[in-house]
Amino acid sequence: MDSIVCPVTHLGRGRVEVQEGGVAAVVEQRELAGSVPSGASVRVMQGFFEGLELPVDRDWMVVGRGRGADLLITEPTISRAHAAIGFDGGTFFVEDLGSTNGTSVNGKRRPRALLNSGDEIQLGKLRLRVTLPSER
Repeated sequence: MDSIVCPVTHLGRGRVEVQEGGVAAVVEQRELAGSVPSGASVRVMQGFFEGLELPVDRDWMVVGRGRGADLLITEPTISRAHAAIGFDGGTFFVEDLGSTNGTSVNGKRRPRALLNSGDEIQLGKLRLRVTLPSER
C-alpha cells in the first residue's frame, strides 16, 4: 500500500493539522525529552485515514479523539486519550491509558507492550502498523 500525502496546515504552538477527505487530524509536536531514533512511524491500516503514515518522533505520543491527543483521530470507537506510543531510551512501546475498548498488539489485549517493526496495534476499530528503525 502506498503512503498518502496530505495537506498540512501549521496551527502555531507546535500543532499541525493533517487533512484527508474533508476530515482533519491535529498532531501536536512537543519537545523531545530524550533522543528518539529517526525512522519510526505508524501507518493507519484500517479506519478513515487508511494509508496515512505519521512519524513517531517523540518519546510519548498520545493517540485519541480528544483535543489533548498528539495524534487526534475522530473515530468514535477510541477514547479521548486512548493509548500512548512511546520510547523509553531503548525500546518502543504502546501503553493503554485506561481506554474503554482497550488496546491490542497483534491480536492480544494488553495494558502495555513492547513494540517490534511490523506489529499491529488495535485501538477500537483503528488499526495501526508499526515501522521501527533497524538499529535500536
